[in-house]
Amino acid sequence: MQLERKLKTALDESRLLILGAQVLFGFQFQSVFQEGFHHLGATAKSVQGAGLLLMLLTIGLLISPSLYHQIVHDGESRSDALNVATWFAGASLLPLTLGLAASAFVVFGHVFGGDAGIIAGSVFGLVALSLLYGLGFVMRLERRGVQMPTEPEKTPLATKIEQMLTEARVIIPGGQALLGFQLVVTLSQSFSDLPATAKYIHAAGLCAVALAVTLLMTPAALHRIAFGGEDDPAFFRIGSGLVIAAAFPLALGIAADIYVVFLQISGQAGIALAAAISSLLVLLGLWFAYPVWRRISAHADA
Repeated sequence: MQLERKLKTALDESRLLILGAQVLFGFQFQSVFQEGFHHLGATAKSVQGAGLLLMLLTIGLLISPSLYHQIVHDGESRSDALNVATWFAGASLLPLTLGLAASAFVVFGHVFGGDAGIIAGSVFGLVALSLLYGLGFVMRLERRGVQMPTEPEKTPLATKIEQMLTEARVIIPGGQALLGFQLVVTLSQSFSDLPATAKYIHAAGLCAVALAVTLLMTPAALHRIAFGGEDDPAFFRIGSGLVIAAAFPLALGIAADIYVVFLQISGQAGIALAAAISSLLVLLGLWFAYPVWRRISAHADA
């Protein structure tokens, strides 16, 4: 299989994984503001918070290859971009599995009791690990020695545009899940009881995520309206810039609502602020700092 095709397939697989992850991501944000959350014990609330951070890491890892591809390689198909997409997708499965187990523990524990929660969390986690990791590693042993396809000197413009639009589709589900939560939660009683500062932070986060989602939708509209669907180098440059730019307000919006959620879980502004800052640093590190460092290193070695 040609490198361009393998890279497009890797991006499509990241998109498939993030579509599954966004359901858990949205649930873990919204559950904190449901009436039943107040009846949970301290352990269940802590597990829910940990599960949210695990899903945050999952989303961060799955989005990272798209930005890496655009920032480091300017959308060119390179084996390094494929390796990064493969590694990050594989790494994302562990926090995804643990986040699923955490949600199962909280839900089944709330409905059927603590023992049922432990059993459900363990079963969900083990089954997911077996399917997502175990099956793949077993079959990988049979494919040792498969060679990496050769890199093209220049990636065709049509391929670069197709991959860029796919990368926008990889990133947008993370914004979708959060934006839906941000809009709906404002109508809940729990949100009304939050301090004014938390409401302002939530509003700022909502604006940031709405901007990110709009930026991610713009390349599709631009391609159709301004360029009539034709492949054009100017469209690729603009679209790539929009995709990269969208990740920054998305990171800010996620961090803002991590603050709100952890304030609701813990009732302590210090814990909420620490969780928000840590989340923001992780996302900015994965999405911007690491790709920029790799790009600078590559140019220094050239």
